[in-house]
Amino acid sequence: MFTGLVEGTGRVLSFQSTTGGSRLLLDTGHLAEGVRIGDSVAINGCCLTVVVVEGAQLGFDLLLETETRTNLRRLKPAALVNLERALPASGRYGGHFVTGHIDATAEIRRWEQVGQDYELRIGIEPAQGAYLVPKGCIAVDGISLTVGEVTRDEFSVWIIPHTRAVTALSERAVGDLVNLEFDLLAKYTEKILAVRQAKA
Repeated sequence: MFTGLVEGTGRVLSFQSTTGGSRLLLDTGHLAEGVRIGDSVAINGCCLTVVVVEGAQLGFDLLLETETRTNLRRLKPAALVNLERALPASGRYGGHFVTGHIDATAEIRRWEQVGQDYELRIGIEPAQGAYLVPKGCIAVDGISLTVGEVTRDEFSVWIIPHTRAVTALSERAVGDLVNLEFDLLAKYTEKILAVRQAKA
């Protein structure tokens, strides 16, 4: 389980194909401290298992399914990614419940400074709008954010300068893909209602 409060960023050192998937190697700096093989780390919001620990370098194996469903497939050497280690039972909880299971990738349509803050507009499929409500929660590349406006095919979030500066959003641009994880409660509610309607 994660909170969507990104702890820091890492740089891609290599991303190489293997049998049945790929091996991703990151320079994670101080965030590698205390991490062990088998631990879970969210990379751009996608929960992955640590398979290599070499100083500040952490390695992860990606299945083809993971590559297909996330923006990790577009990573190149030196790319900046968001990092969050799994929340310990004794940890302080902030943000919102984030599982690290990506629901969709979506394209940035607008990413501009407005006054002191930044507006980020992201395109969605019309059916995905059911999971979004103004003032609700959304994880974008693993960042817990508050939904602003929701239209038929896009939504907006507002980013404060601090969040832009300390996350991979600092290197994002219009046209880039971001990972989306919709609110867990919204997905469970949809499932429950669907089951009840089927029984009615």
